[in-house]
Amino acid sequence: MRLTAVDERAARDGLHPGLPLADARARVIALDVVDADDDADRALLEAIADWCDRFTPLVALHPPHGLLLDISGCAHLFGGEAALMRTLCDFVRGQGIFVRAAIAGTSVAACALAKCTDGTIVENGGEYEAVSPLPVSALTTDEKIIYALKRAGLKTIGEVASRSSSELTARFGAAFAFLLEQALGRNGQPIVPRRALPDYVAERRFAEPVVTAEVIGRTVASLAATLESLLEERGQGARRLEASFFRTDGAVRHIALDTGRPLRDAASVAAYFSERLEVLADPVDPGFGFDLIRLSALHTEALEYQAVALESREDEREIADLIDRLSARFGGDRVTRFLSVNTQVPEYAAAFCPAQRGAAPSAWPQLRAEGETPRRPLHMLAPPEEIENALADVPDGPPKRFVWRRALHQVVKTEGPERIAMEWWRDAEAKTRDYFQVEDEDGRRFWVYRDGLFGRETESPRWFMHGLFA
Repeated sequence: MRLTAVDERAARDGLHPGLPLADARARVIALDVVDADDDADRALLEAIADWCDRFTPLVALHPPHGLLLDISGCAHLFGGEAALMRTLCDFVRGQGIFVRAAIAGTSVAACALAKCTDGTIVENGGEYEAVSPLPVSALTTDEKIIYALKRAGLKTIGEVASRSSSELTARFGAAFAFLLEQALGRNGQPIVPRRALPDYVAERRFAEPVVTAEVIGRTVASLAATLESLLEERGQGARRLEASFFRTDGAVRHIALDTGRPLRDAASVAAYFSERLEVLADPVDPGFGFDLIRLSALHTEALEYQAVALESREDEREIADLIDRLSARFGGDRVTRFLSVNTQVPEYAAAFCPAQRGAAPSAWPQLRAEGETPRRPLHMLAPPEEIENALADVPDGPPKRFVWRRALHQVVKTEGPERIAMEWWRDAEAKTRDYFQVEDEDGRRFWVYRDGLFGRETESPRWFMHGLFA
């Protein structure tokens, strides 16, 4: 068992991460030890990363204890690089968390500097001079490589950099040589953000935190209007929207909405978010207030104005709006519709699909001619229920009587059979079915089938109830 982290007092007593627990207890008798919780550490890191989204959308995790922020082109919005770093570090320290930070042209150089120094800002092109005095342990690489470098007498990054690239590649591999190049600022590599970058963003910062629902609602409506202008200029409509609420204490809440069609109408967007905010099981708690509210279009599609035809399609638009409102209130996965599936097996012929994200409904196959009685029941049983004591002529006769749900039914009229072969790629053991429409002496109509062909697939076919006709 080894130490994974130590507090400031333990560090002054000579304890450090990686030290065996037995050695640590020998050095400090009154040592307070708690079990490491990697999941809780990552959750805390994720929470800090959420708060950092207010500075840049390019935020990446650098496990186990680091974050990477690409602040290219946005530092001036916060008073410059020094002011941005000071604001960020002051907030994290205010939460009782130890933090060190550095700014450099590459993420590897910034990580190395943050490990050994605090508050370093490297001018463009100055990475080589900045990292050369640092120990090789500042590089995030395999401990075996660090040990081998020290054994070879290469104790600083500058000493390692003095060796040729071919020599380092032959001894430690191409990955380490590339890492060293990045640390020296010679070869940059973009970070991989933890959250997908939105297509369009509108946000509002507040000099004084806002807490009232009225102000929050007006702000969302105002941001929706701004987003509408951006989308209209580019002929786009949003298919997925997200509202983000940044609290002054660092907590961040994201609320996402899907739309059934490309949308940019500000009034509709504001109404959908108002519906969603009203019914959240976990309401948005403003705490001491929000100092930033952001509205993002995470996914967009082309949306062009179309000429109105003489035959109005207003009904389709109203249905789409109704689906969006219901999805905003109850959740997109709870508002579904049936889609036709190209299969002859009855239980697979229809599928549930989210009404917003599903494909446009396709035409259902025509199973009967005009004026013909229905060939499929409206009420289907899932799964089909076995019926008992079925009396029928073999091999292909319809049932004359049967018992279903402990009730005896005497058949007076039949129609069929309709033979349906099962799909062998779904179930190799499935048997052929012969379906019959039957009517009992009380006028009740059923859809039953015999499972298996007599003499070819089974010697004792079983009968099943699959549906009821209205």
